[in-house]
Amino acid sequence: MIDYREGTPSDVSVIADFQLAMARETEELDLDRRILTDGVQAVFDDPSRGRYFLAESDGTVIASLMITYEWSDWRNGNVWWIQSVYVRPEFRGQRVYAGLYEHVKQLVQANDALRGIRLYVDRRNVSAQSVYTRLGMNGEHYQVFEWMKTF
Repeated sequence: MIDYREGTPSDVSVIADFQLAMARETEELDLDRRILTDGVQAVFDDPSRGRYFLAESDGTVIASLMITYEWSDWRNGNVWWIQSVYVRPEFRGQRVYAGLYEHVKQLVQANDALRGIRLYVDRRNVSAQSVYTRLGMNGEHYQVFEWMKTF
């Protein structure tokens, strides 16, 4: 049985562990643990930055994602951006992310101020793109561009 819930400050360490692993797997990056942990904690310190949602199996956190917010003037409401998705390798292929996504989607559907869900994915992460497509998300409309400072 998998349970889905909102993250709490007691989850900071496991979320940080997940993000370190994800950065290595998906982008071959070694993140600074202190900066990352402070960044996760900052979300709990100021909920206007986002929210975390987690999947648990037998009391162990097995997946997480973060939601951030985008105001859409076109839709006169907020769009939730899914970021920082991670599922423990031994639980992949078991629809854990699908359940976590469905949990978030139900929250969006139940709130009239929320207009939808978006996410971005590394072009090389073909398996994740396949999952998002199977869940009914459309990746054909936008392309994301970025500029980031390096540490």
